[in-house]
Amino acid sequence: MTLLRHLAAAVVLGLILVLLTIRLDPFRDYQIAEIACYVIAVAGLTALVGWSGQISLGHGAFMAIGAYSAALLQLHWHWPLYVVLLASTVITAASGAVVGVAAARLRGPYLAGATLLLAVALPSLALSDNNLFGGDQGLTVVANTPAFLGASFPLTRWQAWLTCGCALIILVLLANLARSRVGRSWRAAGDDEVAAALAGLNVARLRVLAFVVSAACAGLAGVLLAVTTSIVSPGAFTLTLSVALLTGAVLGGLGSLAGAVWGSLVLVLVPTYVTDVATSHGLSSSAGSNIPVVAYGVVLVVVMLLFPNGIQGGLVRLYRLAAPRVPAPHWRGRAQPESGAPVSPGPAKPPRASASEHSASEHQEEGSI
Repeated sequence: MTLLRHLAAAVVLGLILVLLTIRLDPFRDYQIAEIACYVIAVAGLTALVGWSGQISLGHGAFMAIGAYSAALLQLHWHWPLYVVLLASTVITAASGAVVGVAAARLRGPYLAGATLLLAVALPSLALSDNNLFGGDQGLTVVANTPAFLGASFPLTRWQAWLTCGCALIILVLLANLARSRVGRSWRAAGDDEVAAALAGLNVARLRVLAFVVSAACAGLAGVLLAVTTSIVSPGAFTLTLSVALLTGAVLGGLGSLAGAVWGSLVLVLVPTYVTDVATSHGLSSSAGSNIPVVAYGVVLVVVMLLFPNGIQGGLVRLYRLAAPRVPAPHWRGRAQPESGAPVSPGPAKPPRASASEHSASEHQEEGSI
């Protein structure tokens, strides 16, 4: 029933998104595609940080691995897009397994520092080899509109459909994984590793598996982002991206997949709005480039002060406060009487004998025998 409920919700949301992309202009379709890419990455990071309790500051590097894998596979092997998506996701999941094995031995700030090093080192590696990775210019990813949609079908709408479809599939899979035995084990290990180990759980294996799932989501998001932008370059996967992904997960609400959607909306829409406001007020390009970072900080502080559990936690709290409270009926355990009908008291139960009377009757029986 849980799987069917999640699938039904995904189908309804998919139909709404299809109608929305048809009515919007190409720029809004591009924004929807970008939001869907971030939803996948932030949802995977939510599973890692919010469920298994591991901190990662290097998920931008996993997105880079997926994007560069897709570009290289398409450039040298000329595989179709759906095969490139699957292969790049598997490659990134394998890299997540390698990092997860090392992460299983690290805790807290040591794990954060190791993933931070990965986020800093990987773009430098891409810059060091111009022949393989294209250097500063990067690599091109070609994603044409499928032939069955017609030559006049807008490319941005197809990109929005592709990314939103992948995002809905990932959300359904993660939602069911959260309710499975693996998801419950992740939460148990994240809450208390010692208690989880005493309960018979293999904590190290669970930590590695969480990194594999989260890295696969980030790799798929990186491929879809490369398909949306049509280019893969080191400047798109800097440390700022990794910090932004973690910020989106915290803003939306750690441990909540719906929070991943709210956090992705903030990541995409806030910089665009703030940049437009800065341009309209005549600020220079150098000053305007720093405003989105400041806006992230302001939004993060405001959300943490008002809603410590993130946007999704705040919405749930407001809903519970606004929901009407139904008083408990006084006729618990009986059938509710019809209006106007007298309530029959029912047969009276015989009173229970006290302990002294019970002991006296036993002595009388023994005396008669």
